[in-house]
Amino acid sequence: MAICPQCEAEINMSDVEKGDIVYCPECGIELEVISDVPLELDIALEEEEEWGD
Repeated sequence: MAICPQCEAEINMSDVEKGDIVYCPECGIELEVISDVPLELDIALEEEEEWGD
């Protein structure tokens, strides 16, 4: 179990690894698994889009 850093909801997860992206079922924010032991989440950074000419 982990805690959402945005809304502090408890999130039950299994079979996740560091670097995986998950979504909070309460607030819907995209989260990155930053540690798998202990299970810890952080808000995922959005990748910058390339701007065309």
